[in-house]
Amino acid sequence: MNFNQIKLILYAGYITNLYGFRLKNRSLTNEDRKKIRVEFATKMLNKLNINIIIENPKNIPSDGKYMLISNHRSVIDPIIVEIALQDSDIYGVWVAKKELYNSIFFGSFTRNAGTILLDRESKQMGGFFADVKEAVKEEKSIFIFPEGTRNKSDEVLGEFKNGSKIIALKNRLKILPVYIDSNASQVMKDATKNNSIKRDIVIKIGAIIDPKDKSMGLEERYREQFGL
Repeated sequence: MNFNQIKLILYAGYITNLYGFRLKNRSLTNEDRKKIRVEFATKMLNKLNINIIIENPKNIPSDGKYMLISNHRSVIDPIIVEIALQDSDIYGVWVAKKELYNSIFFGSFTRNAGTILLDRESKQMGGFFADVKEAVKEEKSIFIFPEGTRNKSDEVLGEFKNGSKIIALKNRLKILPVYIDSNASQVMKDATKNNSIKRDIVIKIGAIIDPKDKSMGLEERYREQFGL
């Protein structure tokens, strides 16, 4: 680990917890929370000198409730999505795993930024689905990684879990697919070693998917849209 990496880790830890504290304010509106999350994402990516290129931005709805699905290769994927949606009025809560809630580094931010806890070890999922339903009732979208965890393989996409489509159907949410068309994990690693070079990450916005469409599975539809 070089000196630059140490500086960036310390900076990331500082602002992650700083923004986690700011988001703790319960009087914040959805609009307030979205602005703070975008501000955090912008600071992080600027520090890493990473530029987000959005392909097909016209596919992003101006407002409404959706279930956003994205592939997942890096820890910065959520902030990439936040930047992609910054000019829309869509506000979503992220489905987050228990490990992030308990993390010293990410815990405060994850708990306060607008998330729904998914405990994979729990045998009872009723509480999770109730939280999702309540969020949708409050006019929030649901943001989820249907692969379930980060894809660390050489494959461009991991297998989708069944929960995403179930959530969309149960809550009558149309699906907004996005695809991070860069190995964001590698880009981030390179940036932490040397952030004097501007690096690009491309995120593609797909066409809205109707969860009631039974002509093909969600993963198959996603692959088709992005040519995977």
